[in-house]
Amino acid sequence: MGQARSTSRRPPTRRTTLTLPAEPLRELEQIARGRKVNLSTVVAEAVTEAAAEHRARRRTAEVLESYRKAFAGFSAEELMILDGIIMESPGKP
Repeated sequence: MGQARSTSRRPPTRRTTLTLPAEPLRELEQIARGRKVNLSTVVAEAVTEAAAEHRARRRTAEVLESYRKAFAGFSAEELMILDGIIMESPGKP
């Protein structure tokens, strides 16, 4: 019988050529050697992490913009009431 195949799948990849700054590339090569993995693995992880951080920053900006639009019609006092800074409406004992 042949060897059993692993059930885990690697994500699809594409071959490309990059021109990168020398110093960060040297650092990535050192990381790869220290971890005993190839440079492509370390670069893929760095790119994946950078892309995830970019998506998170973009999503944060989108959420903040949604809040700005949603609360645009409120006065400063109404916003303080909504935030819980003012616990009761002004003018009430």
